[in-house]
Amino acid sequence: MSKHQSRKMSIGLKLSAVVLSLAIAIYALKDFHNQESEHIFPGVHGPGSISKLPPPDQTKWEDFNRGENSRLAVLLFNTDSAWLGLAHGLKSIGIPFRVTRDYREALRHKVVLVYPGASSVDLTHEEMSALSAFPASGGTLIGIMVKDDLKRVFGFAQAIQSNSRHQISLSSSNSMTKIFQDPHERVFPFSSKASSQYASVSMGYLNPTDQVAQFEDGTAAIITHSIGTGMTYAFGVDLGFLLLTGYNNRMEVSRTYVDGYEPTLDVFLRLIKEIYKAREPVAVTLNTVPEGKLLTAIMTHDIDYGPAFKNAVEYAKLERSLDIKATYFVQTKYTKDWNDFAFFNNETIPYLASLRSMGMEIASHSVSHSLLFNTMPLGVGDEVYPEYRPYIRDKKHTDNASVFGELRVSRFLLEQVLPGFQVESFRAGYLRIPSTLSQMLEATGYKYDSSVTANNALTHLPFRLSNNLRQNFQTNIFEFPVTIEDQETPSLVDRFQSSIDIADRLAEYGGLFVILIHPDDTGEKLEYERKFIKANHERAWFGALREFGAFWSARDDVGVDVKTTATGLRVSINAPQKIQGLTLSVPSGFHVTSSIPSNISFSQNQDKVVIHELYGNMVLIMSRKH
Repeated sequence: MSKHQSRKMSIGLKLSAVVLSLAIAIYALKDFHNQESEHIFPGVHGPGSISKLPPPDQTKWEDFNRGENSRLAVLLFNTDSAWLGLAHGLKSIGIPFRVTRDYREALRHKVVLVYPGASSVDLTHEEMSALSAFPASGGTLIGIMVKDDLKRVFGFAQAIQSNSRHQISLSSSNSMTKIFQDPHERVFPFSSKASSQYASVSMGYLNPTDQVAQFEDGTAAIITHSIGTGMTYAFGVDLGFLLLTGYNNRMEVSRTYVDGYEPTLDVFLRLIKEIYKAREPVAVTLNTVPEGKLLTAIMTHDIDYGPAFKNAVEYAKLERSLDIKATYFVQTKYTKDWNDFAFFNNETIPYLASLRSMGMEIASHSVSHSLLFNTMPLGVGDEVYPEYRPYIRDKKHTDNASVFGELRVSRFLLEQVLPGFQVESFRAGYLRIPSTLSQMLEATGYKYDSSVTANNALTHLPFRLSNNLRQNFQTNIFEFPVTIEDQETPSLVDRFQSSIDIADRLAEYGGLFVILIHPDDTGEKLEYERKFIKANHERAWFGALREFGAFWSARDDVGVDVKTTATGLRVSINAPQKIQGLTLSVPSGFHVTSSIPSNISFSQNQDKVVIHELYGNMVLIMSRKH
């Protein structure tokens, strides 16, 4: 068990004890009269369908081989590599890209990223020669784990491979690093010291022409080299592997589990984005936040004991008064056990209806809220209510439970008591997730998950999950990691300023701020939420998880291509899904003069263009400002 898992267990046990004692006390006071050992809704039975795991279909690189020469080209030499992690990272940060295995196609682009390696082992003589000549003709070449074969092109004397490096420090003199001012951005971990399984192999460069970052052993981690009007950049870490490992919640390197700023993956992605924008003169990128805002903020609440249902209404009233929507993750507990009473019953359902009437999202927080959710058997996919009866004997034993049962039955019950509403989001109890969760969410009808902390994943951006945490098997489930939760010390209200400090950092690059608050009281926590919303109301986009999830899923499909014209630029945008508030960053000095079709609403503020609603294709005609 890792230190973070141990910490989560400790937090979970403390929370469980507090919740149980509070519940007993409140029930004893008869604020909640129903102390049934089991509550069964008469005539309710289901779900009627069978859940089947989707086939483990390997994602094809060809699916990403589209677009014009204005995109970043990813020249893929090894399809067995972690290239999908790189693709998902580029999607998250908003860089239009194209994956190709043909070096001639790649070199038609101005910026080319060679993945996963660059040496005579990976490349033919013809490919080596073409890549070596590319920067001299004005191109920009980004190499990952570059070996000595191309040392002259990338500007270093020797490359030394090691798996004993764990930390990277940005150079204070390189112009590329000036956008990174926070100490956690300037020095950050990338490889596990505690676990050899998650230790990353790195390539340290000796005597580089120009150093962007270095490892703790003094060798260069990121370097740059100019050749005529062209440039080369070499990264001494496998970005695809790091991204995929972080997205699979397997990094085991973060300095804090939650309530902090751990931007390792984001720093790498922002550096690639800076290179692309600097070296592609017509670069148009996708912003991460809707409507041109600087920060995405999602208020979420975990309802996992009886009195929280009533308290949740007070939080929803606050949110409605401030004109935002929030997500309420609800545990559908209908059997009394070691954890709590059977609180999902006729007395608590009206509170859920009240939340829905105020526009709040209702999401699943499982049936049993077991500490052992991450080790539960999968189940068979035919679990139904009321026959499915998970029972927690103590912290180490949960009987009659399965992952399928927790997902299927909780979603079914919530949709039964809220007719016409579809449950699309899930959060695991205690944030303890099985490796099978992503494909099981997909099999049971969910779209979005928020069960990982941003610190553990080393990213403050959403990302797409892989099937069974495997290398190149993507699912349609998107993860929205938790930034702040309310179980740490000091109290949440005493952490208000540190929350604002994190929000300030995230606002610099459009990060995601997910707050987890248990509505177990309506005092300090409610006041914290009020203060946070008001402090960020102008710069942040606030909404429920399903709203932002719909935006993010649609944005993931958006394609952007740019062509130069006699008078400016022609920006083609394709949105296969309807999307609202799509925001583009366009080259400085250009403004939109018209669009095709002309009836699509958009607005421009300096270098940001917001397309208010789009479904299908459109073209922005841009001219230089005079």
